[in-house]
Amino acid sequence: MSNRVLKAPLAAETQQSDSPFWHVPAFLIRRLQLISTAVVAEVVADANLTMPQWAVLAHIDELPDVDQSRLAEMTSFDKTSTGRIVDQLEARGLVERRPNGTDRRVWMLRATAQGRQLRRKLGPRSRASQERLLSCLSAKEQEMFIALLRRVAVANERYIRPGAGRRNASIRRKTAHPSDNE
Repeated sequence: MSNRVLKAPLAAETQQSDSPFWHVPAFLIRRLQLISTAVVAEVVADANLTMPQWAVLAHIDELPDVDQSRLAEMTSFDKTSTGRIVDQLEARGLVERRPNGTDRRVWMLRATAQGRQLRRKLGPRSRASQERLLSCLSAKEQEMFIALLRRVAVANERYIRPGAGRRNASIRRKTAHPSDNE
C-alpha cells in the first residue's frame, strides 16, 4: 500500500488527525470499533442489553440450536464470556438451553419467544444505526468498504484469539508453557 493512499487528506479532517496514528490501519480500525460499539449500544440500551448480549442473542436467533462453543467462535468472544452472556440472557428469559441428543456435555441454544420478539423490535433500529454509521459514504463506497473489511478480516482470521491482548504476551506464554520458560 503506498504512503500516498494512507495519507490522503479527508474532506472533514479533525485536529486529531494531525497525529501520525491517523495513518495506521490498526489505530483507525480500533477507533471505528469503539464508534460502532457505541452506535449499537445506543440502540439496545433501552432494552437493557449490552452490545455483546445483543450480538449473542442475534446469532442464537439466526441459528437455532447452535452450541455454545460454535457461538463463541462466530461472535469472536471467548468461551467464558460467551457462557456468562448466555447465562444473563437465559436469566432474562431471552434464550434457553436444550440438551443435545447425542452429547450430554453440549447444550443447544435457542431464542425464546420473548427473545425473538425483542430481536424483531430492535432489528430495524439496529439496521438503521448501521446505515447511519456508513451514511458518510455513497452506496457504492459502502459496498466497497464492506467488501474490503471482509477481505481483510478473512485474510487475517488466523490471528483471532478472543481475549488476546488482555494480558501481556510474555505472561500468556509462561502460563501456557511453564516448562518452556525454565
